[in-house]
Amino acid sequence: MVDGLAQVAGQPDLHAIVNTGDDGDFYGLRVCPDLDICTYTLAGVVDERGWGFAADTFRFIEGLSTYGRDAWFGLGDRDLATHMHRTLSLAEGKRMSEVTADIASRLGVRARLWPMCEEPVRTVITTPTGVKTFQEYLVRDGAREEITEIRFDGIADATPPEGMLDAIAAADTIVIAPSSPVVSIGTILEVPGVRDAVARRRDRVIAVSPIVGERPVEGPADRFLAGVGVDECSAVSMASLYAEVASVFVIHDTEGPDVHAAVAAVGMRPVATDILMPDRAQRARLAGEVLESMA
Repeated sequence: MVDGLAQVAGQPDLHAIVNTGDDGDFYGLRVCPDLDICTYTLAGVVDERGWGFAADTFRFIEGLSTYGRDAWFGLGDRDLATHMHRTLSLAEGKRMSEVTADIASRLGVRARLWPMCEEPVRTVITTPTGVKTFQEYLVRDGAREEITEIRFDGIADATPPEGMLDAIAAADTIVIAPSSPVVSIGTILEVPGVRDAVARRRDRVIAVSPIVGERPVEGPADRFLAGVGVDECSAVSMASLYAEVASVFVIHDTEGPDVHAAVAAVGMRPVATDILMPDRAQRARLAGEVLESMA
């Protein structure tokens, strides 16, 4: 979605607020998966698999495995430079927003990328077999287990970067991307001040559903929903979660009239189109339709 909006609106006019609840420390380095994916994508250096640098090698991880160290989180060799630079910069006293802007600028990104907050926030997943970090649950263990609890450690004391709430207030249009409403979008909205700032702009906010029928387009969104007590994985349940902050909801064009009616019933205007984005052309196509819906 970020790539599509950058293609249509241009990077200089684009601000992206990015989830940092998935961040973690690996081998002493601060790793920010969502920020890095957005940065690498906008810089045109992301690998075709969707994360990491294009054509990166993994000799470092392979070497750790040789010595019997955990090597389940795939950090590429070129990618390590990003994490090292971030870690050193934070140790020098720079704020996360400063470091994020610096990395983006050095890679030629012209859009403004915002970490959702300055302080570390960690998404913690509880399953029947124990408590796990987000990356342990998703990457190491393949999101196979049911979730009994999700919490965001540190969220109560998190502060939005200076200027981020002003950017929300000044935006022509605010797009909620089709990511997890619990552990991605939901985490961002839980940062003190963010939900209220977005809700004040509700008439200019459009959300894109991450669900087609009863299945997530990508990832285990159904497990995350169940983990916070939402048993139904559907576009209607997504609309209910976003009704407070968005006035328009984009659903897949195969959804029936009952879904349209249910979205309207929660106070949102339904817009139906193909929400799938298998390539860059389709990303731009969807982004254009989303922005046109708010014209």
